[in-house]
Amino acid sequence: MRQSILAALIAGLILAPSAALAQTPIVIKFSHVVANDTPKGKGALKFKELAEKYTDGKVKVEVYPNSSLYKDKEEIEALQLGSVQMLAPSTAKFAPLGVKEFEALDLPWLFKDDETYAQAMKGQVGKWLFQKLETKGITGLAYWDNGFHMVSANRPLSKPADFEGLKFRISGSKIADQYFRILGSIPQIMAFSEVYQALQTGVVDGCENTASNYLTQKFYEVQKDITVSYHAHLQYAVIVNSKFWGGLPPGVRGQLEKAMAEATDYTNSIARKENDDALAEIKKSGKTTLHYLTDDERKAWQAAMQPTYKWAKGRVGPEVLDVIAKELHIEMN
Repeated sequence: MRQSILAALIAGLILAPSAALAQTPIVIKFSHVVANDTPKGKGALKFKELAEKYTDGKVKVEVYPNSSLYKDKEEIEALQLGSVQMLAPSTAKFAPLGVKEFEALDLPWLFKDDETYAQAMKGQVGKWLFQKLETKGITGLAYWDNGFHMVSANRPLSKPADFEGLKFRISGSKIADQYFRILGSIPQIMAFSEVYQALQTGVVDGCENTASNYLTQKFYEVQKDITVSYHAHLQYAVIVNSKFWGGLPPGVRGQLEKAMAEATDYTNSIARKENDDALAEIKKSGKTTLHYLTDDERKAWQAAMQPTYKWAKGRVGPEVLDVIAKELHIEMN
């Protein structure tokens, strides 16, 4: 009897570490550069909630907002190295990887409304672009909407001529760089986390972003004028390290795909309301003047930015433009 008890105790000691190891949750570090109370921030937290629920605790998602883990320029390399497992960068961030085709989504006045954007990303456009990431060790999981860009400065921006000589922060898209240059302004690439101070100190004169980001990052506090132009769209791609994703147990991966699908529906459903609410809050603050384009002013902006399309063929290639044109039933000239 004593020998049996002793043998059982020894077996327990040998097996205990293995059992404990088997119960250790799979950790997904999800890094992003915006605040928790933005559409992307809320989407990341929703994914965490659903992923941990559906996997019954087999997966633990650690969300790192506001560039607290990595800044814009660092995060994709960190993902490829496996230092972080999941990101949701703006699609313009893929060009440095050699996937310039994503920048086509930044073309001005491309999507007439949120529904047009959503349909394109669920269709061939979104699928075609994600295939381009596969050779980079990156798997695309979903596209998250953050609405349309506004533009700001410390003077009203109503006519194309109003942009002349101003320095604007851009996230890195060469398409955005081009349409700002066409307007006579000077685009400057800058990390998202550095924008507020740059606006406050005059390192840049203005920027473009969505209403929710203007509010949560307090950009509106250091910009006297915001034009609600909605001239270009801001979207994020939720991506994961392919080696990590492929190495997950199939059952767990399926549960995470379900969590991501639901988190995506949630994020995209709240994006418009979040931006509308943010715009109302900015207006209420009285710290900046909101300007709305008249029909004639909008047409003037569209005409001024139109050469970006011709230039884009050499930048992103005709193939992606053909895919987009076919999906949106538009002419690319």
